[in-house]
Amino acid sequence: MSSIKQPAWAPPVPVQPEPVLKIYNSLTRTKTEFIPKSGRSVKWYNCGPTVYDASHMGHARNYVTQDVLRRIMEDYFGYDVQFVMNITDIDDKIIKRARQNHLLEKFRADTKLLDANLVSQVYTAWRAFLRNEMAAGLPSHERALFTENDGELDSQFNRIAELIQNNKEWKQECLKRDEKFDMNFASANRTLLAVRHAESSLKAGSTSQEEAHKLIDDSQDILVLFLDEQYKSTVTDPSLSRNLASYWEKCFFDDMRRLHVRDPDTLTRVTEYMPEIITFVEKIIVNGYAYESGGSVYFDTKAFDEAPGHEYAKLEPWSKGKRDDVVVAGEGAGAPSQNNLTRHSSSDFALWKATKPGEPSWDSPWGKGRPGWHIECSVMASAVLGENMDVHSGGIDLAFPHHDNEMAQSEAYHDCPTWVNYFVHTGHLHIEGLKMSKSLKNFITIDEILQKYTARQIRLAFLTQLWNAKVDFSESLMAGEVRNVESTLNNFFTNVKALVSQARDSGVTSDGYHHYEAAEKELVEKFHQSQYSFRAALCDSFNTPEALDVLRELVSRTNTYLNSRGKAVNVGVVENNARWVAKMLRMFGLGEGESSEIGWGQESSAEGGAVDREEILMPYLRALSTFRDGVRRLAIDKGDSALKDILALCDKLRDEELIPLGVALDDQEDGKALLKLAPPSELLKARDEKRAIALAKQAKKEAAKEAERLKRLERLAKGRVDPKEMFRPPNVKEGLYGSYDESGVPMTDGEGKELSKSARKKLGKERETQVKLHEEYLTSL
Repeated sequence: MSSIKQPAWAPPVPVQPEPVLKIYNSLTRTKTEFIPKSGRSVKWYNCGPTVYDASHMGHARNYVTQDVLRRIMEDYFGYDVQFVMNITDIDDKIIKRARQNHLLEKFRADTKLLDANLVSQVYTAWRAFLRNEMAAGLPSHERALFTENDGELDSQFNRIAELIQNNKEWKQECLKRDEKFDMNFASANRTLLAVRHAESSLKAGSTSQEEAHKLIDDSQDILVLFLDEQYKSTVTDPSLSRNLASYWEKCFFDDMRRLHVRDPDTLTRVTEYMPEIITFVEKIIVNGYAYESGGSVYFDTKAFDEAPGHEYAKLEPWSKGKRDDVVVAGEGAGAPSQNNLTRHSSSDFALWKATKPGEPSWDSPWGKGRPGWHIECSVMASAVLGENMDVHSGGIDLAFPHHDNEMAQSEAYHDCPTWVNYFVHTGHLHIEGLKMSKSLKNFITIDEILQKYTARQIRLAFLTQLWNAKVDFSESLMAGEVRNVESTLNNFFTNVKALVSQARDSGVTSDGYHHYEAAEKELVEKFHQSQYSFRAALCDSFNTPEALDVLRELVSRTNTYLNSRGKAVNVGVVENNARWVAKMLRMFGLGEGESSEIGWGQESSAEGGAVDREEILMPYLRALSTFRDGVRRLAIDKGDSALKDILALCDKLRDEELIPLGVALDDQEDGKALLKLAPPSELLKARDEKRAIALAKQAKKEAAKEAERLKRLERLAKGRVDPKEMFRPPNVKEGLYGSYDESGVPMTDGEGKELSKSARKKLGKERETQVKLHEEYLTSL
């Protein structure tokens, strides 16, 4: 080998440090560095829904936000995420809803005609509802009247109805006691009206099944509670709960796909894990952290909290002792739970619940029963992910007791100090500043919101706010920031795509000029700064509002460059910026398509199928053919106004024919139109807004012209009077002045007193003005 050696090499010194991903961890309530336990593999468990009703905006907030975080982890940071989610398909709410639906449907089917017995049953249900439900919002003295004077309930209710109607402050106090008060009153009032109508029908001899069903349907909110109290112990068919849960599970995932939320890698259902749940509970008992009592099994929070290496309520230690399920399903608010009497401590929670009348059950070593609320997630997450996971996510309302209890029972089962490394909680959702609630009449289902806004707009609304902060979903948010962001990006993509298409149509040619001057260098530097700032924002606990601002700023700087460079634009630099912005937007789940595509990409479609060329091409061909026919006709006629008429046809093609097809032609100084493709609705809106502005401008001009005309007529009318006669009757009041000088200006008043010098000066000025007006009048004749 040669004795000549290579010079020493020094490693480069970073100018900017690589941003480090930090996540707001509910376990520390700080942003902590994210360190997966196994390389780039991330085990992630997300609490899924309890499926018993339609998905609503609260679900959208949670699952769209979790989807955004998952996409950032997978598609931006490149982690290999194993995403597991559960479906709670057995639960107090599911059991109660399924049972009540069944009882009401059976009652309706068995009712063949309207009779006094049916009316009496509904009326009895109404009275029970007033005492048990509506009374909760009343002042104590009013509540006593409801419960003590059964025979006077009608008059008491009518008096309360008057108070609700006429005394807003009284009603607000009732709502403070019970937020469902207004909703309960509406149900009670509707039922009472239905009873009165049914009584009138009976008197008139109308007893048809249609009348009976009308009474049942109008009173169902109240009647179903009465039927459930009377007959719930007779309902034992477990398929009722399964069928209800299956139906709403399908609806939930249909809604999630409409919102472009990715399916979980693994989906678990509680009812499919019963053997694992029972085994899990048995081991917790063996480990000394649970006990059996009355056919139920409870977690011993005191024993766990005092054991070495264990701590109960890691997320909210200040909430120890608070109970979430003291009120047992079927018992009234405030009634003591029989199960609570069998617990060692009020903090202990059920791992297994002994069966009760009207509930489905499974066999266990402790007798028939079903799982407690918290155990399901512990068992299913452990079955799929093992004794430790990197990330656990859910809504902030689940932090205590659900997630704290999950962790405690899982760490008791695995006998480990840490079951979850990072707890990620999404913030609350408010609608127009208020918590979403049916009682507040601001409850919005996903189906309802998608009729008003697109999935992209909803996702943008969540992206503009921090994932772990409270979100206020409002009309002003959607009409303001969301609309502005979407409109700005739409216009940007439309313009860049048009420029790129035009450049490609021109072919690969060189004008001998590299088009990479100071402006281009500055824009490229801004692009790379934006990439760094974007990464830094996402590393800062997924700060999507800041990341969106970075994209918007880059778009703004690119637009400034386009406006300043004219024909000297370096299309390649602009195209590179646009492709990266589009890629990041699709990474957030705001569109689908190729990774290098300019724009949002294509909305994913469930239909698919072959493309109908005729259906696509005919509208465009028809517009072209109509234009050609018009030009030929003008050319053949050889009229004097042919050139003007041809230009009018060109404008019609641009403004009337092509815009509804999503084609925009922007006239340029060189005589060539810039061709753009955009959604027809956007082009029509832009055209109509432009026309409206033009019409408003023209109307303003016409109004000003008319005002000037009227003003001139007024001046001419005033100028009819000769200046010498303007201070004489009938132009002034008889006797106002006594004598005048030669020019007609008064010298004395009506009593012969000489006018003051200042008064005569003022009148003289008025005469001079009238002289000018009179001259204008004479000139106009």
